[in-house]
Amino acid sequence: MRTTAMIVALAASAVMGCSNRSKTVQAAEITGGNPKSGKNKIAYYGCGSCHDIKGIPGAIGLVGPPLDNVAMRVYLGGVLQNSPNNMALWIMNPKQFDEKTAMPNLHVTQSDAIDITAYLYSLQ
Repeated sequence: MRTTAMIVALAASAVMGCSNRSKTVQAAEITGGNPKSGKNKIAYYGCGSCHDIKGIPGAIGLVGPPLDNVAMRVYLGGVLQNSPNNMALWIMNPKQFDEKTAMPNLHVTQSDAIDITAYLYSLQ
């Protein structure tokens, strides 16, 4: 458990120390997704109605936490250890991990969840 948290922190800090282009490239490598597509999918699924998300016009929601630096967090939703794979799983169906979460199941596809994760990992 602690090892996974350290890996997430190291991966996120590697992304954090790079230029904008490098952050995007690093996020794609870490997650296996496409950050540019993820940015579009965040808008498509309406994530900004609940979250404040840097780089997404109108994404100023106050229901969920702001998502800048989300890759640096140890847990997702306070219950799931943070990793690129777990973040994609959380995005696809958060209620499978916490039935009381306010985050709805938006039926995000696996491919879209991976791309969204890539975008979120690029926000360091």
